[in-house]
Amino acid sequence: MTAVDQNTRRRRGTGLIALDERTAYDGYTLYAPLTGGGEVLLIDLHGAVAHRWRLPHRPGRHARILPNGNLAYNATLPGQSALFPMWHKYRGGLMQEIAPDGTVLRAFTDPLQHHDAHHYGDGRILYSALEPLTGTRAAAVRGGVPGSEPGGTVHADTLHEVDGRGRPLWSWRAADHLDPDAYALHPDYSREHWPLVNSVLPLADGNVLASLRSVSAVVVISRETGEILWRTEPGLVSQQHHPTELPNGNILIFDNGVFRPGSDVPYSRVIEVERATGKVVWEYHDPAREAFFAPFMGSAQRLPNGNTLITDSPAGRLFEVSARGELCWEYVVPQFGGYHEEEVGALFPAQHNAVFRAYRYGPGQLPWLKRQG
Repeated sequence: MTAVDQNTRRRRGTGLIALDERTAYDGYTLYAPLTGGGEVLLIDLHGAVAHRWRLPHRPGRHARILPNGNLAYNATLPGQSALFPMWHKYRGGLMQEIAPDGTVLRAFTDPLQHHDAHHYGDGRILYSALEPLTGTRAAAVRGGVPGSEPGGTVHADTLHEVDGRGRPLWSWRAADHLDPDAYALHPDYSREHWPLVNSVLPLADGNVLASLRSVSAVVVISRETGEILWRTEPGLVSQQHHPTELPNGNILIFDNGVFRPGSDVPYSRVIEVERATGKVVWEYHDPAREAFFAPFMGSAQRLPNGNTLITDSPAGRLFEVSARGELCWEYVVPQFGGYHEEEVGALFPAQHNAVFRAYRYGPGQLPWLKRQG
């Protein structure tokens, strides 16, 4: 008799779960399994693999197709030690542009890079990194679990932009520009990392959009002065991820919902926030709210037909909903694996199929794929 698979997510089914071809946005979905060792996959609407990259290093979060058709891949730089227990979970360090055939065209390294790196496509990269704060500078950081700084060090976020040769173009430091009282860590979080930038993106007006997870805030940073020009109202988002700017200027946000004020049942949602008013003008959550809850990671992409592609990251669940909130495509990542680093392996010992972000691309954005037949 076959033994029961003890992995709950895998046992519930993987691959294509649902498809309504009449309403789903036609194209290909890109994802990089976090424990896949360096595999990046492009699948069609039916879940068939249309293209695959097999790269030597596991992702330092995610991959994205650039306007020129190349792959932007943020990889885990080998041979690094853990700055704190969670560091191996979300560090990167190796930022590459890769051709469809796997040839590395450009590469830039920063051992302190983590979570996000936005490749412009012309060699420039905007990315998040860390700097150590000690003594009075560490003590200035508010909130978090008292005494949880490893060795008394709080690692604070920095942002950097470099050109195609790795020369610095712009930088920003949380310790210089954030009011510690207005951006205090949640009291249940470790003080090892503040404010935990998990997403960074240039806006159409040249300023910078960033997500500060551990203080539950999405902000717009002035590229000229470094000051905060805009932020979500306190309580609007909870441990959120992946804010993006929509063509109408609104901000699309994956709102994880951990420690959401006034909510006794945790659930995740995707919201569209009007920047001028700070109000939610569109929202998706599962009809059974508790059925969709990602306590960490997650992403959302507004598609050209008005649908939204959502990544339920911890569950490896990718799904698409219409503007009315009706599900029209669902796929569960079938690639499962474990983390090899001892520190993060102890924290996450099970086999995982998690992905940080997924992206959908229309056939016209992948001319090289057509040439491959």
